[in-house]
Amino acid sequence: MNNSTKTHGVWTVTAPSHPTLFPIKGERKTDVAIIGGGYTGLSAALHLAEAGTDVTLLESKSIGYGGSGRNVGLVNAGLWLKPDEVVEKMGTEYGERLLDVLGASPALVFEMIDKYKIECDDSREGTLHCAHSPGGYKVLRQREEQWQRRGAPVELLSRDKASPLIGSKAFHGALLDKRAGQIQPLAYSYGLADAATKAGAQLFVNSPVTSFNRNGDTWQLKTPGGTLSAKWVIVATQGYPDRAFKNQKKSMIPFNYFQFSTPPLPESVRKTILPGGQPAWDTNLILSSYKLDRDGRLIVGSVGQARNGAYNLHKNWTLRSVEKVFPQIGPIELEHAWDGIIRMTTDNIPRFHMFDKGMITVTSYNGRGIGPGTMFGKLLAEYTRTESAECIPLPLTNQEDISSRILRGLYYEVGARLYHFAQRRF
Repeated sequence: MNNSTKTHGVWTVTAPSHPTLFPIKGERKTDVAIIGGGYTGLSAALHLAEAGTDVTLLESKSIGYGGSGRNVGLVNAGLWLKPDEVVEKMGTEYGERLLDVLGASPALVFEMIDKYKIECDDSREGTLHCAHSPGGYKVLRQREEQWQRRGAPVELLSRDKASPLIGSKAFHGALLDKRAGQIQPLAYSYGLADAATKAGAQLFVNSPVTSFNRNGDTWQLKTPGGTLSAKWVIVATQGYPDRAFKNQKKSMIPFNYFQFSTPPLPESVRKTILPGGQPAWDTNLILSSYKLDRDGRLIVGSVGQARNGAYNLHKNWTLRSVEKVFPQIGPIELEHAWDGIIRMTTDNIPRFHMFDKGMITVTSYNGRGIGPGTMFGKLLAEYTRTESAECIPLPLTNQEDISSRILRGLYYEVGARLYHFAQRRF
């Protein structure tokens, strides 16, 4: 196992070079300051710069350090929830608006990849949501009906039709979403950063905000190297808030997700696994995901940490899963392992907050970061220019702490470990 890629795994190995960036130094002024160098922050910076706005982004570590550089790479439409559940939780006005906006988010991702010539191994053949049981197939039928009612190009495939696309007989069918696709997630982050820089945005790394205060109509953000003054602040820290923004963790439930990758598979085997280019994940409560990278590595992911005593447990589960789901691979070693943090809300709906005049955030994508992050970055940029609530398909709410968040996160982690200890042993 390669120990040099523990944080971002194989994505570090296959990502292209990224723009050389430095920490912020001295006193600076800008129209809009952005905190966080993931999809939301980078998309906001790029859209603002293209609109002629003076924008400066501060990243506490490196571009794509958080979930934007660690995720599976599935570009999905909508949320984890079924469409009717979103409307039930949010009401018709906001629910349908949010579904429309996030349903179109994969198209925005691919549009930006084309426009800025981002090299991120993208594939636009859709995704496969696989039924792990007859009950899972029933849930997928509900998803198909609800999305089709809204005009989405989704199709439920029987086991006989799905198995050749998956390269496995382990599932009872699959929902093909033709809006969706996949990318190399860290490479996409680097591409957005490069495009934002070329458009005129100022990007700084290793520049954590240690404190902030409001002076009249201006925010002052202090970092170890200097101070940035701005009329607007977009907080785009998502699952990795720290230093001055660490209290945001109190309003979200931590949820870990790990991935293991094989070495590149032989061509004769590779062409039998997900041959249509669609990545896959299943309907299990402790879900699993499967995709091939550009070099033919099989990447398997699921809930939990790949550290803190859980590494061997999840590694052994991954090896059993490969054997059961894709037996044609045969005995194999694993090459890379990494994990990341997803932060969840209690109802799996993102939140739109204004901490004070001129400081805004949309947070908690609940495991759907690529499309929503790109889309909400664009919409937050628009909000700073128009100050119109119509830009954001979410109600403006106050941030509220979740008192049981640590226990809930522990529940997910312990549950995943117990499940992975027992699953697929026979």
